Amino acid sequence: MSRPAYRRPEYQKINKDLFVLTYGALVAQLCKDYEKDEDVNKYLDKMGYGIGTRLIEDFLARSCVRRCHSYSEVTDIIAQVAFKMYLGITPSVTCNNASRNEFSLILDKNPLVDFVEELPAGRSSLCYCNLLCGVIRGALEMVHLSADVSFLQDRLKGDKVTEIGITFLKKLDEKKYRRKK
Repeated sequence: MSRPAYRRPEYQKINKDLFVLTYGALVAQLCKDYEKDEDVNKYLDKMGYGIGTRLIEDFLARSCVRRCHSYSEVTDIIAQVAFKMYLGITPSVTCNNASRNEFSLILDKNPLVDFVEELPAGRSSLCYCNLLCGVIRGALEMVHLSADVSFLQDRLKGDKVTEIGITFLKKLDEKKYRRKK
């Protein structure tokens, strides 16, 4: 008997809720393991980077997106396709400079903080969702784009919006990454 080719929406919601709860437990444990917020932030970014380098294959296979020809196209795909596919939200995109290599993703809703009311006491420099920055950076690197990705604003820190900044640094040398035949 074969499994159906589709997923029921209630399974996706259960999976997302389980992920969000598990993520919260992970961050709590990291806060116990590391004294400095910077160490927790680095760990979350590194973990996200590893996820992003693997997730890109699933994304490209499932999304059927075509090759992008500009940084703005890449950012639009991240916001309109990737975030929708994996987190069920669609951030808005703004371009932050004339050279068109700096963009912001504005999240009206951040599913990773659905069960979080505030940051732990004494953890004001904790970037709770830094995993997302690592995921984006890792996925971009796998498609030969070097980028700096960071949180510019965070509602958990009292800001009015949650904003992720993406600065494209350069296109990486594709020859370096090609398999030898």
